[in-house]
Amino acid sequence: MREYDLTNARWYKSSYSNGEGGSCVEVAAGVPGVVPVRDSKVEDSPVLVLGDSAWADFLDAIRR
Repeated sequence: MREYDLTNARWYKSSYSNGEGGSCVEVAAGVPGVVPVRDSKVEDSPVLVLGDSAWADFLDAIRR
């Protein structure tokens, strides 16, 4: 299993997240070939690392 150093990652919260404790997802940009995803409501939450194509498929599915 490959490990990624995300200590300096810039995390971006989903525009669908709200300040009322709703579903909050953050993604980190700038990690070549993958998209790290985490729960923004939980500090130090586990990170799910998706390949670029898996992330694109996910976005495609939720847009439909």
